[in-house]
Amino acid sequence: MVVLQTILFLIIVYYIAKILWKWLAPKLLNYAMQKTEERFGQQFGQFYEGQNPKEEEGETIVDKTRNPKSNPSKKVGEYIDFEEID
Repeated sequence: MVVLQTILFLIIVYYIAKILWKWLAPKLLNYAMQKTEERFGQQFGQFYEGQNPKEEEGETIVDKTRNPKSNPSKKVGEYIDFEEID
């Protein structure tokens, strides 16, 4: 008799957990997605504010991103043409 009660208890707990999971899972996922979206929004806002400093009207800003160490006309090595031998 104890075995049947245990099996019945496990079946009832399984179905209750299944119903609760169907009800809670979408709410938990929605909450997690909203929090993730907030964090990404905050990080993007900080990044965007750091990239474009406040400029006054009429002010001209020139950004040079060229690396003085790299010279595109500098030769790196010589070209070797290989031929296939049959």
